[in-house]
Amino acid sequence: MSHLVVGLSHHTAPLGLLERSLLDQQQGEKLLRDLVDTGHVAEAAVIATCNRLEVVADVERFHAGVDAVCDCLAAHTGVGLDELRSHLYVHYEERAVRHVFTVAAGLDSMVVGETQILGQVRTALRHAQDAGTVARSLHELLRQALHVGKRVQAETELSGTSRSLVDLGLGAAASALTGLTDKVALVIGAGTMSSLASHALRRAGVATLLVANRSASRAAHLAAAVDGRVVAPESLTDALATVDLVVSCTASTTPVLTVDALSDAIAARGGRPLVLVDLAMPRDVEPAAADLPGVELISLETLRTGGPGLPGAGVDSVSAAREIVTDEVATFLGALRAARVVPTVVALRSMAAEVVAAELARLEGRLPELEPGELDEIQISVRRVVDKLLHAPTVRVKELAGDETGPDYERALRHLFALDPRAVEALSAYDPAPEVLP
Repeated sequence: MSHLVVGLSHHTAPLGLLERSLLDQQQGEKLLRDLVDTGHVAEAAVIATCNRLEVVADVERFHAGVDAVCDCLAAHTGVGLDELRSHLYVHYEERAVRHVFTVAAGLDSMVVGETQILGQVRTALRHAQDAGTVARSLHELLRQALHVGKRVQAETELSGTSRSLVDLGLGAAASALTGLTDKVALVIGAGTMSSLASHALRRAGVATLLVANRSASRAAHLAAAVDGRVVAPESLTDALATVDLVVSCTASTTPVLTVDALSDAIAARGGRPLVLVDLAMPRDVEPAAADLPGVELISLETLRTGGPGLPGAGVDSVSAAREIVTDEVATFLGALRAARVVPTVVALRSMAAEVVAAELARLEGRLPELEPGELDEIQISVRRVVDKLLHAPTVRVKELAGDETGPDYERALRHLFALDPRAVEALSAYDPAPEVLP
Protein backbone atom coordinates (compact mmCIF):
# COMPACT_ATOMS: atom_id res chain seq x y z
CA MET A 1 0.00 0.00 0.00
CA SER A 2 1.17 3.55 -0.75
CA HIS A 3 0.04 7.06 0.10
CA LEU A 4 -1.73 9.06 -2.60
CA VAL A 5 -3.01 12.65 -2.71
CA VAL A 6 -5.41 13.88 -5.40
CA GLY A 7 -6.91 17.33 -5.14
CA LEU A 8 -7.40 20.88 -6.31
CA SER A 9 -6.62 24.14 -4.56
CA HIS A 10 -6.18 27.86 -5.13
CA HIS A 11 -2.87 26.98 -6.83
CA THR A 12 -4.52 24.97 -9.61
CA ALA A 13 -8.20 25.92 -9.84
CA PRO A 14 -10.15 29.16 -10.34
CA LEU A 15 -12.37 30.34 -7.51
CA GLY A 16 -15.51 29.42 -9.42
CA LEU A 17 -14.42 25.78 -9.70
CA LEU A 18 -13.49 25.63 -6.01
CA GLU A 19 -16.90 27.07 -5.22
CA ARG A 20 -18.64 24.36 -7.27
CA SER A 21 -16.53 21.68 -5.59
CA LEU A 22 -17.54 22.52 -2.02
CA LEU A 23 -18.85 19.60 0.03
CA ASP A 24 -20.59 19.77 3.38
CA GLN A 25 -19.79 17.26 6.13
CA GLN A 26 -22.50 14.79 5.11
CA GLN A 27 -21.42 14.90 1.46
CA GLY A 28 -17.79 14.50 2.51
CA GLU A 29 -18.52 11.39 4.55
CA LYS A 30 -20.50 9.91 1.65
CA LEU A 31 -17.50 10.57 -0.60
CA LEU A 32 -15.23 8.77 1.87
CA ARG A 33 -17.43 5.68 2.00
CA ASP A 34 -17.79 5.57 -1.79
CA LEU A 35 -14.00 5.83 -2.18
CA VAL A 36 -13.30 2.73 -0.09
CA ASP A 37 -16.22 0.93 -1.74
CA THR A 38 -14.46 1.18 -5.10
CA GLY A 39 -12.08 -1.57 -4.01
CA HIS A 40 -9.08 0.48 -5.17
CA VAL A 41 -8.80 2.68 -2.07
CA ALA A 42 -8.01 1.02 1.25
CA GLU A 43 -8.21 4.17 3.39
CA ALA A 44 -9.32 7.73 2.68
CA ALA A 45 -9.59 11.15 4.28
CA VAL A 46 -10.74 14.47 2.78
CA ILE A 47 -9.12 17.81 3.60
CA ALA A 48 -11.72 20.43 2.67
CA THR A 49 -11.31 24.19 3.11
CA CYS A 50 -12.57 27.22 1.22
CA ASN A 51 -9.43 27.02 -0.95
CA ARG A 52 -8.80 23.28 -1.07
CA LEU A 53 -10.45 19.94 -1.69
CA GLU A 54 -8.11 16.98 -1.64
CA VAL A 55 -8.33 13.27 -0.99
CA VAL A 56 -5.57 11.63 1.01
CA ALA A 57 -5.66 7.90 0.38
CA ASP A 58 -3.86 4.62 0.89
CA VAL A 59 -3.88 2.59 -2.33
CA GLU A 60 -2.36 -0.63 -3.64
CA ARG A 61 -1.97 0.49 -7.26
CA PHE A 62 -1.26 4.03 -8.44
CA HIS A 63 -3.31 4.27 -11.66
CA ALA A 64 -6.32 2.39 -10.30
CA GLY A 65 -6.23 4.58 -7.18
CA VAL A 66 -6.03 7.84 -9.13
CA ASP A 67 -8.88 6.82 -11.46
CA ALA A 68 -11.07 5.81 -8.51
CA VAL A 69 -10.48 9.11 -6.69
CA CYS A 70 -11.07 11.21 -9.83
CA ASP A 71 -14.31 9.38 -10.63
CA CYS A 72 -15.61 9.80 -7.09
CA LEU A 73 -14.67 13.49 -6.95
CA ALA A 74 -16.47 14.13 -10.23
CA ALA A 75 -19.56 12.24 -9.07
CA HIS A 76 -19.80 14.01 -5.72
CA THR A 77 -18.94 17.57 -6.81
CA GLY A 78 -20.97 17.47 -10.01
CA VAL A 79 -17.98 18.83 -11.94
CA GLY A 80 -17.31 17.06 -15.26
CA LEU A 81 -14.42 14.61 -15.14
CA ASP A 82 -12.50 16.26 -17.98
CA GLU A 83 -12.81 19.71 -16.44
CA LEU A 84 -11.86 18.39 -13.01
CA ARG A 85 -8.80 16.47 -14.25
CA SER A 86 -7.36 19.59 -15.89
CA HIS A 87 -7.11 21.26 -12.48
CA LEU A 88 -6.18 18.31 -10.25
CA TYR A 89 -2.74 17.66 -8.79
CA VAL A 90 -1.49 14.19 -7.89
CA HIS A 91 1.21 13.24 -5.37
CA TYR A 92 2.35 9.69 -4.68
CA GLU A 93 4.42 7.99 -1.98
CA GLU A 94 7.19 10.33 -0.76
CA ARG A 95 5.72 13.36 -2.58
CA ALA A 96 2.33 12.64 -1.02
CA VAL A 97 3.82 12.57 2.48
CA ARG A 98 5.72 15.80 1.82
CA HIS A 99 2.59 17.48 0.48
CA VAL A 100 0.44 16.56 3.49
CA PHE A 101 3.14 17.78 5.90
CA THR A 102 3.55 21.00 3.88
CA VAL A 103 -0.20 21.63 4.00
CA ALA A 104 -0.37 21.04 7.77
CA ALA A 105 2.56 23.42 8.26
CA GLY A 106 0.62 26.21 6.56
CA LEU A 107 3.16 26.44 3.74
CA ASP A 108 0.67 25.62 0.99
CA SER A 109 -2.08 27.96 2.18
CA MET A 110 -3.24 31.01 0.29
CA VAL A 111 -1.95 33.00 3.26
CA VAL A 112 1.33 31.26 4.03
CA GLY A 113 1.65 30.53 7.74
CA GLU A 114 -2.04 30.71 8.63
CA THR A 115 -2.89 28.37 11.49
CA GLN A 116 -6.50 27.41 10.70
CA ILE A 117 -5.30 24.64 8.39
CA LEU A 118 -4.06 22.63 11.38
CA GLY A 119 -7.60 22.45 12.75
CA GLN A 120 -8.88 21.53 9.29
CA VAL A 121 -6.43 18.60 9.05
CA ARG A 122 -7.56 17.47 12.49
CA THR A 123 -11.18 17.70 11.31
CA ALA A 124 -10.33 15.63 8.23
CA LEU A 125 -8.92 12.87 10.43
CA ARG A 126 -11.88 12.96 12.80
CA HIS A 127 -14.43 12.79 9.98
CA ALA A 128 -12.57 9.87 8.39
CA GLN A 129 -12.59 8.09 11.76
CA ASP A 130 -16.33 8.73 12.09
CA ALA A 131 -16.89 7.33 8.60
CA GLY A 132 -14.69 4.30 9.33
CA THR A 133 -12.41 4.98 6.33
CA VAL A 134 -9.12 5.48 8.13
CA ALA A 135 -6.95 2.78 9.69
CA ARG A 136 -3.31 2.55 10.72
CA SER A 137 -1.70 3.97 7.57
CA LEU A 138 -3.57 7.28 7.24
CA HIS A 139 -3.99 7.61 10.99
CA GLU A 140 -0.21 7.63 11.38
CA LEU A 141 0.27 9.99 8.41
CA LEU A 142 -2.30 12.57 9.54
CA ARG A 143 -1.30 12.43 13.21
CA GLN A 144 2.30 13.04 12.17
CA ALA A 145 1.14 15.89 9.95
CA LEU A 146 -0.51 17.48 12.98
CA HIS A 147 2.77 17.08 14.88
CA VAL A 148 4.63 18.78 12.01
CA GLY A 149 2.21 21.70 12.00
CA LYS A 150 2.55 22.16 15.76
CA ARG A 151 6.32 21.95 15.55
CA VAL A 152 6.40 24.64 12.85
CA GLN A 153 4.25 26.90 15.01
CA ALA A 154 6.42 26.32 18.08
CA GLU A 155 9.88 26.48 16.48
CA THR A 156 9.48 29.17 13.81
CA GLU A 157 8.00 32.64 13.48
CA LEU A 158 5.92 31.59 10.50
CA SER A 159 2.51 32.15 12.06
CA GLY A 160 3.70 35.32 13.79
CA THR A 161 4.98 36.94 10.59
CA SER A 162 2.00 35.83 8.52
CA ARG A 163 -1.32 37.61 8.12
CA SER A 164 -4.75 35.99 8.12
CA LEU A 165 -7.36 36.34 5.40
CA VAL A 166 -9.18 38.79 7.64
CA ASP A 167 -6.00 40.89 7.95
CA LEU A 168 -5.46 40.83 4.20
CA GLY A 169 -9.07 41.71 3.46
CA LEU A 170 -9.15 44.61 5.91
CA GLY A 171 -5.74 45.77 4.74
CA ALA A 172 -7.04 46.01 1.19
CA ALA A 173 -10.17 47.79 2.45
CA ALA A 174 -8.06 50.28 4.39
CA SER A 175 -6.10 51.05 1.23
CA ALA A 176 -9.32 51.61 -0.72
CA LEU A 177 -10.81 53.86 1.99
CA THR A 178 -7.56 55.61 2.95
CA GLY A 179 -7.76 54.14 6.42
CA LEU A 180 -10.50 52.68 8.61
CA THR A 181 -10.44 55.24 11.40
CA ASP A 182 -13.83 56.92 11.92
CA LYS A 183 -15.45 54.75 9.25
CA VAL A 184 -18.80 52.93 9.63
CA ALA A 185 -18.49 49.17 9.14
CA LEU A 186 -21.02 46.36 8.82
CA VAL A 187 -20.10 42.73 9.52
CA ILE A 188 -22.46 40.11 8.11
CA GLY A 189 -22.19 36.78 9.90
CA ALA A 190 -21.48 35.77 13.50
CA GLY A 191 -19.04 32.85 13.18
CA THR A 192 -15.31 32.66 13.84
CA MET A 193 -14.27 34.74 10.81
CA SER A 194 -16.91 37.37 11.56
CA SER A 195 -15.69 37.58 15.15
CA LEU A 196 -12.09 38.00 14.02
CA ALA A 197 -13.14 40.70 11.55
CA SER A 198 -15.22 42.55 14.16
CA HIS A 199 -12.41 42.66 16.71
CA ALA A 200 -9.92 43.69 14.02
CA LEU A 201 -12.20 46.52 12.90
CA ARG A 202 -12.48 47.76 16.48
CA ARG A 203 -8.69 47.73 16.81
CA ALA A 204 -8.48 49.65 13.53
CA GLY A 205 -10.59 52.43 15.07
CA VAL A 206 -13.89 52.30 13.17
CA ALA A 207 -16.40 54.79 14.54
CA THR A 208 -19.46 52.55 14.31
CA LEU A 209 -19.66 48.78 14.02
CA LEU A 210 -22.86 47.05 12.93
CA VAL A 211 -23.49 43.29 13.04
CA ALA A 212 -26.08 41.40 10.99
CA ASN A 213 -26.87 37.71 11.14
CA ARG A 214 -29.88 35.50 10.49
CA SER A 215 -29.68 34.43 14.16
CA ALA A 216 -30.62 37.46 16.27
CA SER A 217 -29.11 35.94 19.43
CA ARG A 218 -25.74 35.26 17.81
CA ALA A 219 -25.68 38.74 16.29
CA ALA A 220 -26.44 40.23 19.70
CA HIS A 221 -23.70 38.15 21.35
CA LEU A 222 -21.05 39.30 18.86
CA ALA A 223 -22.24 42.92 18.90
CA ALA A 224 -21.98 43.01 22.70
CA ALA A 225 -18.41 41.69 22.54
CA VAL A 226 -17.25 44.48 20.22
CA ASP A 227 -19.42 47.37 21.40
CA GLY A 228 -21.48 47.19 18.22
CA ARG A 229 -25.13 47.42 17.20
CA VAL A 230 -27.33 44.70 15.75
CA VAL A 231 -28.93 45.18 12.36
CA ALA A 232 -32.06 43.13 11.71
CA PRO A 233 -32.16 41.28 8.37
CA GLU A 234 -35.12 43.37 7.19
CA SER A 235 -33.07 46.54 7.81
CA LEU A 236 -30.00 45.39 5.86
CA THR A 237 -30.71 47.55 2.78
CA ASP A 238 -31.03 50.67 4.97
CA ALA A 239 -27.71 49.83 6.65
CA LEU A 240 -25.99 49.35 3.28
CA ALA A 241 -27.01 52.88 2.37
CA THR A 242 -25.06 54.35 5.29
CA VAL A 243 -21.92 52.25 5.87
CA ASP A 244 -18.48 52.69 4.31
CA LEU A 245 -17.40 49.07 4.54
CA VAL A 246 -19.09 45.66 4.56
CA VAL A 247 -17.30 42.48 5.62
CA SER A 248 -19.30 39.35 4.85
CA CYS A 249 -18.33 35.83 5.89
CA THR A 250 -21.39 33.65 6.37
CA ALA A 251 -21.98 29.95 5.73
CA SER A 252 -24.84 30.67 3.33
CA THR A 253 -25.00 28.55 0.18
CA THR A 254 -26.56 31.42 -1.80
CA PRO A 255 -25.42 35.07 -2.15
CA VAL A 256 -26.30 37.26 0.82
CA LEU A 257 -25.73 40.49 -1.10
CA THR A 258 -27.29 40.40 -4.54
CA VAL A 259 -26.89 43.00 -7.25
CA ASP A 260 -30.54 43.99 -6.89
CA ALA A 261 -30.25 44.54 -3.12
CA LEU A 262 -27.05 46.53 -3.52
CA SER A 263 -28.49 48.62 -6.36
CA ASP A 264 -31.31 49.81 -4.10
CA ALA A 265 -28.80 50.80 -1.41
CA ILE A 266 -26.42 52.51 -3.84
CA ALA A 267 -29.23 54.66 -5.16
CA ALA A 268 -29.57 56.14 -1.66
CA ARG A 269 -25.81 56.67 -1.08
CA GLY A 270 -25.43 59.83 -3.09
CA GLY A 271 -22.30 58.63 -4.89
CA ARG A 272 -20.34 57.71 -1.75
CA PRO A 273 -17.96 54.76 -2.31
CA LEU A 274 -18.75 51.38 -0.78
CA VAL A 275 -16.13 48.70 -0.13
CA LEU A 276 -17.32 45.09 0.07
CA VAL A 277 -14.99 42.45 1.53
CA ASP A 278 -16.29 38.95 0.75
CA LEU A 279 -14.41 36.28 2.73
CA ALA A 280 -17.02 33.55 2.29
CA MET A 281 -16.99 30.34 0.27
CA PRO A 282 -19.40 30.00 -1.47
CA ARG A 283 -19.34 33.71 -2.17
CA ASP A 284 -21.65 35.97 -0.17
CA VAL A 285 -21.56 38.77 -2.75
CA GLU A 286 -22.59 38.29 -6.35
CA PRO A 287 -19.50 38.87 -8.53
CA ALA A 288 -21.45 41.29 -10.77
CA ALA A 289 -21.61 43.67 -7.79
CA ALA A 290 -18.09 44.77 -8.73
CA ASP A 291 -19.58 46.52 -11.78
CA LEU A 292 -21.96 48.69 -9.74
CA PRO A 293 -21.02 52.39 -9.57
CA GLY A 294 -18.97 53.32 -6.52
CA VAL A 295 -18.51 49.69 -5.40
CA GLU A 296 -15.12 48.08 -4.84
CA LEU A 297 -15.36 44.33 -4.30
CA ILE A 298 -12.51 42.59 -2.48
CA SER A 299 -13.02 38.83 -2.75
CA LEU A 300 -10.98 35.71 -2.12
CA GLU A 301 -10.07 35.87 -5.80
CA THR A 302 -8.70 39.38 -5.26
CA LEU A 303 -6.69 38.31 -2.24
CA ARG A 304 -5.26 35.17 -3.77
CA THR A 305 -3.90 37.06 -6.78
CA GLY A 306 -2.14 39.38 -4.34
CA GLY A 307 -1.58 43.06 -4.66
CA PRO A 308 -0.02 46.07 -2.95
CA GLY A 309 -0.09 45.85 0.81
CA LEU A 310 -0.79 42.10 0.90
CA PRO A 311 2.47 40.56 2.23
CA GLY A 312 2.91 36.95 3.26
CA ALA A 313 5.24 35.30 5.75
CA GLY A 314 8.92 36.20 6.05
CA VAL A 315 11.47 34.38 3.90
CA ASP A 316 13.50 33.21 6.91
CA SER A 317 10.43 31.78 8.61
CA VAL A 318 9.36 29.95 5.46
CA SER A 319 12.86 28.47 5.04
CA ALA A 320 12.91 27.30 8.66
CA ALA A 321 9.48 25.72 8.27
CA ARG A 322 10.52 23.93 5.09
CA GLU A 323 13.58 22.51 6.86
CA ILE A 324 11.31 21.09 9.56
CA VAL A 325 9.07 19.52 6.91
CA THR A 326 12.07 17.95 5.15
CA ASP A 327 13.38 16.56 8.43
CA GLU A 328 9.99 15.15 9.40
CA VAL A 329 9.45 13.57 5.97
CA ALA A 330 12.78 11.73 6.23
CA THR A 331 12.00 10.54 9.76
CA PHE A 332 8.49 9.40 8.83
CA LEU A 333 9.56 7.53 5.70
CA GLY A 334 12.44 5.87 7.56
CA ALA A 335 10.05 4.66 10.25
CA LEU A 336 7.59 3.52 7.58
CA ARG A 337 10.21 1.47 5.76
CA ALA A 338 11.42 -0.02 9.04
CA ALA A 339 7.87 -1.03 9.95
CA ARG A 340 7.43 -2.76 6.60
CA VAL A 341 10.29 -5.21 7.29
CA VAL A 342 8.94 -6.17 10.73
CA PRO A 343 6.54 -8.83 9.34
CA THR A 344 9.46 -10.51 7.53
CA VAL A 345 11.58 -10.51 10.69
CA VAL A 346 8.70 -11.84 12.79
CA ALA A 347 7.89 -14.53 10.21
CA LEU A 348 11.56 -15.58 10.08
CA ARG A 349 11.85 -15.92 13.83
CA SER A 350 8.47 -17.71 14.06
CA MET A 351 9.60 -20.22 11.42
CA ALA A 352 12.87 -20.77 13.29
CA ALA A 353 11.00 -21.30 16.57
CA GLU A 354 8.76 -23.90 14.91
CA VAL A 355 11.77 -25.75 13.48
CA VAL A 356 13.52 -25.75 16.87
CA ALA A 357 10.39 -26.98 18.65
CA ALA A 358 9.88 -29.80 16.10
CA GLU A 359 13.50 -30.94 16.30
CA LEU A 360 13.52 -30.90 20.09
CA ALA A 361 10.31 -32.93 20.18
CA ARG A 362 11.87 -35.44 17.77
CA LEU A 363 15.03 -35.61 19.90
CA GLU A 364 13.01 -36.20 23.05
CA GLY A 365 11.18 -39.08 21.32
CA ARG A 366 14.39 -40.70 20.10
CA LEU A 367 16.28 -40.28 23.39
CA PRO A 368 13.75 -40.93 26.16
CA GLU A 369 16.56 -41.70 28.60
CA LEU A 370 17.58 -38.04 28.77
CA GLU A 371 17.11 -36.48 32.16
CA PRO A 372 14.85 -33.37 32.31
CA GLY A 373 17.82 -31.19 33.23
CA GLU A 374 19.81 -32.49 30.27
CA LEU A 375 16.92 -31.88 27.87
CA ASP A 376 16.54 -28.33 29.20
CA GLU A 377 20.24 -27.66 28.62
CA ILE A 378 20.00 -28.97 25.04
CA GLN A 379 16.95 -26.77 24.39
CA ILE A 380 18.77 -23.68 25.69
CA SER A 381 21.85 -24.43 23.58
CA VAL A 382 19.87 -25.06 20.37
CA ARG A 383 17.82 -21.88 20.80
CA ARG A 384 20.99 -19.90 21.51
CA VAL A 385 22.62 -21.19 18.32
CA VAL A 386 19.54 -20.32 16.24
CA ASP A 387 19.32 -16.85 17.78
CA LYS A 388 22.97 -16.18 16.95
CA LEU A 389 22.52 -17.36 13.36
CA LEU A 390 19.48 -15.12 12.87
CA HIS A 391 20.90 -12.11 14.68
CA ALA A 392 22.99 -10.72 11.83
CA PRO A 393 20.39 -11.01 9.03
CA THR A 394 17.54 -9.61 11.16
CA VAL A 395 19.60 -6.70 12.45
CA ARG A 396 20.89 -6.01 8.95
CA VAL A 397 17.42 -5.95 7.37
CA LYS A 398 16.28 -3.41 9.98
CA GLU A 399 19.37 -1.27 9.38
CA LEU A 400 18.82 -1.32 5.64
CA ALA A 401 15.09 -0.61 5.94
CA GLY A 402 15.67 3.12 5.51
CA ASP A 403 17.99 2.58 2.54
CA GLU A 404 16.95 2.16 -1.09
CA THR A 405 18.38 -1.40 -1.04
CA GLY A 406 16.24 -2.34 1.97
CA PRO A 407 13.31 -3.83 0.01
CA ASP A 408 15.72 -5.94 -2.12
CA TYR A 409 17.42 -7.30 0.99
CA GLU A 410 14.06 -8.09 2.57
CA ARG A 411 12.90 -9.99 -0.54
CA ALA A 412 16.19 -11.91 -0.60
CA LEU A 413 15.66 -12.87 3.04
CA ARG A 414 12.20 -14.22 2.25
CA HIS A 415 13.53 -16.33 -0.61
CA LEU A 416 16.64 -17.61 1.18
CA PHE A 417 14.64 -18.86 4.15
CA ALA A 418 11.60 -19.91 2.07
CA LEU A 419 9.24 -17.90 4.24
CA ASP A 420 5.55 -18.58 3.72
CA PRO A 421 4.18 -15.50 1.87
CA ARG A 422 0.82 -16.00 3.57
CA ALA A 423 2.43 -15.70 7.01
CA VAL A 424 4.17 -12.45 6.05
CA GLU A 425 0.98 -11.03 4.52
CA ALA A 426 -1.05 -11.96 7.59
CA LEU A 427 1.39 -10.11 9.83
CA SER A 428 1.46 -7.12 7.44
CA ALA A 429 -2.34 -6.98 7.43
CA TYR A 430 -2.55 -6.78 11.22
CA ASP A 431 -4.03 -3.37 11.93
CA PRO A 432 -4.65 -2.41 15.55
CA ALA A 433 -7.47 0.05 16.08
CA PRO A 434 -6.00 3.59 15.89
CA GLU A 435 -6.52 6.06 18.66
CA VAL A 436 -9.65 8.12 18.09
CA LEU A 437 -9.23 11.88 18.29
CA PRO A 438 -11.07 13.49 21.21
